[in-house]
Amino acid sequence: MDKLRRVLSGRDENEEQGLTAQVLDASTLSYSTRVKWFVICFASGILCSILGTALLFLPNGIKLFAVFYTLGNIAALASTCFLMGPLKQLKRMFEKTRLIATIVMLLCLVLTLCAAFWWNKKLLAIIFCILQFLAMTWYSISYIPFARDAVMKCFTTCLS
Repeated sequence: MDKLRRVLSGRDENEEQGLTAQVLDASTLSYSTRVKWFVICFASGILCSILGTALLFLPNGIKLFAVFYTLGNIAALASTCFLMGPLKQLKRMFEKTRLIATIVMLLCLVLTLCAAFWWNKKLLAIIFCILQFLAMTWYSISYIPFARDAVMKCFTTCLS
């Protein structure tokens, strides 16, 4: 199949591909395959997060909690790459409307691991995990039209 694709595209068989072309060629999955891998990756992310939360209650479980919870969020975030493709996902992550949520989310991912492994602060790691969750939620609802406005209106109504 690759040989046929090379012939039809006019590329020589020995011609070197650039990184972008290799990524685009590697991401030619069918829609059903993309959806299946999205579900698998997203479900494994949720499973890792739940497992990490359960491991928190073990003695010295803060490190396992931080690792599994962070891996769960990364897997859930990476699952959307199967639907959109990795390049489009990265472009959309850093759009103006999602930039702050993306930066806070990525920063909290790193700070959670730092708090658990290097600073040995259990409470701080839990706070960063909560911030991870909130930033991931805010990031996720940015893909739903008018969802952020509805959440903001709900909170302002509840607080006033």
